[in-house]
Amino acid sequence: MLREVLITVMVFAAFASAVATYLFAFHGTSSLKDVLSTAFAGTVGVHVGRYIERRLARG
Repeated sequence: MLREVLITVMVFAAFASAVATYLFAFHGTSSLKDVLSTAFAGTVGVHVGRYIERRLARG
């Protein structure tokens, strides 16, 4: 349980920092809404991928 929470927090932070850096570097500005919504979508995608991976591993 703790492992899943830590993975979620780390994935969200990584996506948020990457999106904020990209937006600031290439667009000159970054809105909190864009950063958080994209980070949330990325986090959901990672968890869906982990779920599918686990299901496929079980057969």
